Amino acid sequence: MTRTRSVMFALAVIIVLGTGGWLARTRTDMSSDQLLLLLPDDTSYSDPYARMWLDAGAEEGLHVVPIHDSEFVRPVLNRSVGAGVILPDTIHRRASDIVVLSLLRYVKEGGKLLLAYDAGMLYPNRTYAPRESRFSELAGVSYGLYDTLSNKTITWSSISGSERTLLELDVPPGKYYPFHNVVEETGHVSSENTQGTVLLRRYKYGDLEYPSFVTAGGFDGRVLLHSSAGVVAGERSYKRGSVLFVNIPLAYLAANTDGLMLHGFLKYFAIHTIGLPHLLSVPDGIGGIVLNWHVDSNASIKPMQEMESWGLLKQGPYSVHVTAGPDMMVSGDNRGFDVDHNMLGQSLLRGYLRRGYAIGSHGGWIHNYFAAHVDTDDPKVMERYLTLNRDALERISGTRVVEYSAPDGNQPEWVTSWLQEHRFIAYYFTGDSGMGPTQEYQRGSYKRNSMWAFPILHLDRAAGFEELMSEDHPAVEVEQWLKSVTYFVANHHVARLIYFHPPGMLPYHHVVDEWLKLTQSESDEHAFRWYTMTQLARFLENRNQVRWRTTERKGLLTVEARHPHNLAHLAWQLPAKRYEKPRVLTGDAKINENLDDWIITAQSGATLTFESREVPQ
Repeated sequence: MTRTRSVMFALAVIIVLGTGGWLARTRTDMSSDQLLLLLPDDTSYSDPYARMWLDAGAEEGLHVVPIHDSEFVRPVLNRSVGAGVILPDTIHRRASDIVVLSLLRYVKEGGKLLLAYDAGMLYPNRTYAPRESRFSELAGVSYGLYDTLSNKTITWSSISGSERTLLELDVPPGKYYPFHNVVEETGHVSSENTQGTVLLRRYKYGDLEYPSFVTAGGFDGRVLLHSSAGVVAGERSYKRGSVLFVNIPLAYLAANTDGLMLHGFLKYFAIHTIGLPHLLSVPDGIGGIVLNWHVDSNASIKPMQEMESWGLLKQGPYSVHVTAGPDMMVSGDNRGFDVDHNMLGQSLLRGYLRRGYAIGSHGGWIHNYFAAHVDTDDPKVMERYLTLNRDALERISGTRVVEYSAPDGNQPEWVTSWLQEHRFIAYYFTGDSGMGPTQEYQRGSYKRNSMWAFPILHLDRAAGFEELMSEDHPAVEVEQWLKSVTYFVANHHVARLIYFHPPGMLPYHHVVDEWLKLTQSESDEHAFRWYTMTQLARFLENRNQVRWRTTERKGLLTVEARHPHNLAHLAWQLPAKRYEKPRVLTGDAKINENLDDWIITAQSGATLTFESREVPQ
C-alpha cells in the first residue's frame, strides 16, 4: 500500500469510527421496509443500471430506494438507514475506503447487506485492491484474487444448488433440472430429494453458464449456489448483522434479458433474510398460469376441434394467439389459418371469446416467412404484415387486439416499439425465462411504457409440447412438471406463462387431463387461477398506481395504502414467523393465513391501514 493510500485509509478509519453508534442512534427513525440501493455520487438515480434494481423492487412489491455514498457515510444521517443495504454490481465497481469501512461498521452493528459480484472491487482511481477484494471479510470468502490468478480471476461455469434453495430464490421447476415433484399438497417443500444438486438451464440450449470470481477458503455460512469457481452465492452472519454475497453479475445479466437472478436474490434478501412485507403481483394474491396458445396455420384447426371435447375448455380463460393469413411458409402456399375466409376457424375463435379468452396476434400474416425476415428486412416493409394480422383478427373478433407473440420467439426491438405505438399491452417473450410478467431491458436500456413482457417457462431445453416430445421427456415427467409448476405458482403467489401449439398437445391428452384435476382442485380452494396476458397486464398497471408505506415502532408494524380509484384485489404478504395476525384499522380487507404467511387482501375502497405486532423472540 502506498504512503498516500495508507494516510487516506487511516483518515477513513478515523471518520468512520468517529461516528460512534450512528446506526443505533438512527434506528428509532428507521423505515421498516426500505432497501437502500447504494450508488456512487456521480451516478444518477435514473441511470439504467440503477433503474433495473428500482424497477425490480417495484415489480416484486418492495421499496428499493436509491442513496448516494456521501449520504450513507454521513456521521449523522438526515434519513433512516432502512431495513437493508444493496451494494450493486456493475454500477458500483469503484468504492472509497470510507464507503468500505462504513459498510463494515453498518453490518457489525446489525445491518443487512446484499453484496453483489464486482461491487467495490476497484479503488476510485480504478486500481484493484492488493491480494483480494476489500469485501472478502464481509463476504466470508476470499475473492478478487487478481494478484495470484490474473486473467483467471473470473471464470464462466454452470451454476448449481439444491432444489430447496432454488425454490426459495423463486426459480420454477424446469428452469432448474433435473427436478423432482417436490411440493406436497400441503404446499410445503418435501425434504426428500431436495438436497441433491441440480443445474440452472437455458431454453433451447440447455447449458447455462455465468461468470463468477474464483473463491478461496472455507465459507462459514449457508452456501446457496456454487460452481467450479467456488461459492456463487452464500449467506452468513457477521457480528450483529448478516451478508448475502452474490458472486454473479446480477445487473449485467438483467440488462441482457436474463433478470431471473436479480429478481430472485432481491426477493430472497427482502423476504427470507429480513422478513419484509411485500405487495403481491397477482390479483387477490392468487397465483396462476397464462396458457398461451400459438395457432400458426390451418394444421391447428383439427386439433382445436378435438380439444373442444377436452376438460381443458371447461377451465380458463386462456390467451389464444393466431397467425391470421392464408399462407404459412411462403406467399401462395395456402397453408395458413386464413381467418378472413375460414368459417370454421372463425367459429372456434368466437367460441373462445364467449368463454372469456383473449385473442392475440401471433406475428405477421405469414408465420414462417415473417419469422425468417423480421430481423433482416426493412422494418417498414415488415410492419405491413403486423398490421394485416392485427386488422384481420380485430375484424373477426370485434375487439381490439392487445396481446402479441413472436413466431419462433424472434422479436427485434423495432417490433417492440411498433407494439407500443399501436397500444398493445402484453407480449410473449423468450428472454428472462422463468420469470413472471416484467418490463424488459434490452442491451442495458429500457424505455418506460405500459407493455408487459411475459417470459416463457420451460422444462430443461423445451417449452412447447412438441418440443417436450422431441427432447424425449417421458409423459410422466411432463405431468410431474406441470403439477410442480402449478404448486409453485399457487404457493409463491406468482404468475408464469406456458405456451403450446394445438397439434403438439394432442399426444398429451391424458397428461393434460391429470393436470387439470389438480388445477381444478387448487382453483376450488382459491389457491390457483388461469389468467390471460390482458388480465395480468391491466392488473399490474393498476397496481403501479398504489402508494403504500410502512412504519414500525416498538415492534408494531403499520401498513398504510392508498389508490387513486380502488385498492380492490391488491394483496400484501407478511411472514407469519415474524408477525402476529394483522388487524385492519381502516378500510376493507380480508386476512387469511396461507402456509407460513399472512395474506391481507383489499376488498374495496381507496385507502387501507392495517397493523401487526412482531412475534416475541
